[in-house]
Amino acid sequence: MRRICLTLPTNRPCAPAIADVAREAAYGARAFDVEVHVLVLDSAPPAARHEHRQVIENLAPARDVVVHHLDEAAQRTLLHDMAAAASPAHAERLLGLLLPDDVSYGACTDRAFLLAEMLGCASVHRRDSDSRYQEHAGHTLFPLHHELAFLGVSASEAAEHVTVRRLDPAVADRPIALVGGSFIGAMSVDLDAIRRSDPGTYERVLMLTVPDDYPALWRTTLVADTFRGAKTTAFSADHTTLTRVPPTRVDMCNIALSRAVYTRVPLPPATHTIGSDYFLLNLAHTAVLPGVHHNRHIVNHHTPHRRTDAGFLAYQVRLAKYVLAVPRLHEIHTALRAPEAGLVDHEGRLRTSAVTQAVRRSAADIRPADAHRLDTLDSVYRDLGGRWAKAADLLAARRDQLLAEARTDMADFAFLLDAWPALIKAARTREPVTR
Repeated sequence: MRRICLTLPTNRPCAPAIADVAREAAYGARAFDVEVHVLVLDSAPPAARHEHRQVIENLAPARDVVVHHLDEAAQRTLLHDMAAAASPAHAERLLGLLLPDDVSYGACTDRAFLLAEMLGCASVHRRDSDSRYQEHAGHTLFPLHHELAFLGVSASEAAEHVTVRRLDPAVADRPIALVGGSFIGAMSVDLDAIRRSDPGTYERVLMLTVPDDYPALWRTTLVADTFRGAKTTAFSADHTTLTRVPPTRVDMCNIALSRAVYTRVPLPPATHTIGSDYFLLNLAHTAVLPGVHHNRHIVNHHTPHRRTDAGFLAYQVRLAKYVLAVPRLHEIHTALRAPEAGLVDHEGRLRTSAVTQAVRRSAADIRPADAHRLDTLDSVYRDLGGRWAKAADLLAARRDQLLAEARTDMADFAFLLDAWPALIKAARTREPVTR
């Protein structure tokens, strides 16, 4: 029986989301005859963890569904064993990258990848704690429906069952590596107030998230789409597209990846950086890995903490770090598109060493343009005033640190890439957890 991992990383109270994910797992096991391992990676405060544990203990038993609820102490034990087996001399550094003290969108998913491999899963299906599923005609729209139907089958076989086909026939024999949808509802970053009140200023900020060498038309289109998901388009009927999935059309709350992807390349472990967990989506696109894009979009909402001053300021730091990361990430994917980069082998599999080389080169130099990008954010935020001016003050106070981390984050990623094959091997030989 195929075994899959449906994971929910969280650092906040999210009992309803856990209950929803458990319902999705039961649906998947029932409809597709798979064994679903629900993996809740819980970094929430103690009171919230206790509430989560109670929700899980009260779940109705479901055939072929196993729930694992791991707090950071349990995760640390497992990861330390893997890191020590993979690289005894560097175990503590690896552990710090996989389980940092600060928020890391990439690291929490890397932990899910390793633990899924430990559990013997064929794929990882990721959800977020600040989202819920759509309902239509009395049914819950579980993305797992399309993920299990397509992931791992050949593109030529998938072509017989999708609504639209937009894939290069040259890769028709390759398996589906990625299945994803997006979200509707609130923007995925805290910029909607600017978009509604000052479109020109909003465009100035969003242009910082678009590579500088993109043509003007592409830049305008990306600004219109960035962080907006599927906007407000509610579900009416299933629509699936066999394609090289555009990273801007899917969201990490609604994504599934084959182990053929994540056992070869992890996500950047950078802390306080939105968008770092989209690296594999871009890499799959660069490598022309077949995928299926669907419209079972998840409903996004902002948690109460995001609306507090502290939550707002924390998010602006994460956005600033992403703005600094964009040129390096773009440079990496541009380099990997070149035939001589050898991103995939003759069987269409990702080559870890090719990615490592490109990432390491991106960390090697200091870039004066980084300071200009922070200057632009500073100018925009001070013109807006109010809480935005406070964000400008915070970014100014951390300026040197942010500029330094733009390089060290990539160096850390290269280090993790070097160790990743050994970490995957260590995960496979680790005794699986049972709860």
